Amino acid sequence: MDFSESQIERYARHIVLKEVGGIGQAKLLGAKVLIIGAGGLGSPLAMYLAAAGVGTLGLVDDDTVSLSNLQRQIVHGTSRVGLDKTTSAAQTLRDLNPDVSVVEHKVRLTADNAMALLKDYDIVADGSDNFATRFLVNDACYLSGKTLVAASMLKFEGQISTFKAHQEGDNPCYRCLYPAPPAPGIVPSCAEGGVFGALAGVMGAMQGVEVIKEILTIGESQSGWLSIYDALGATWHKIKLKPSATCPLCGPQKSIHDLSAHQSAYKNQMP
Repeated sequence: MDFSESQIERYARHIVLKEVGGIGQAKLLGAKVLIIGAGGLGSPLAMYLAAAGVGTLGLVDDDTVSLSNLQRQIVHGTSRVGLDKTTSAAQTLRDLNPDVSVVEHKVRLTADNAMALLKDYDIVADGSDNFATRFLVNDACYLSGKTLVAASMLKFEGQISTFKAHQEGDNPCYRCLYPAPPAPGIVPSCAEGGVFGALAGVMGAMQGVEVIKEILTIGESQSGWLSIYDALGATWHKIKLKPSATCPLCGPQKSIHDLSAHQSAYKNQMP
């Protein structure tokens, strides 16, 4: 594609990288990424993807901005308390980079709408804050053949991995790691257990790195690995993940073929 003079200036630090270059930047401008959650993880993730020139960003969130969000959700501001999170985030992203088309999905992700929401996007990034949504996103991505970059955080610890079990090779899905959600009350929510605000920046930015790597097919994919960050110890640990022979979604004896089970099984776990 032909870049305008302003685009050449804007993306100059990408274009000079041999792993990106003009061809890679054109790929980014043509890419479509769906972000689940415009909160702590979705904020830095969306901002870095917009800054990088990812051409279409879809934001899925049905919540509004509250004062308690602002300790970590940097895409929003005090003047936007009470505003829809997708609207607030879209204002920031469009100001950051007018090249980017921001699509607001002011809905809660459910088994009824997940497949329709995913179909127009190349990659999905999950920044949700509850297990029911994480399992729903994982299952929908596998069933629709979409690569998923997922992160989570609680207190001072964050985790990130890429899941693409729909592709051939040694690629597990989220259920290979966690076959089913924990019982309600076992793992506290961020509201109950707390979360270190700047940790959201670390993990959200890492999601941005991995999404961009997947778009450009550069470096080593996080598929098959779980990276764990301990903010207090300033340490990273990588754990090798393998596809599970007993996984109900992607294993040989798979039993999940659609999303209908989510409607009843996880109804009480959705925030």
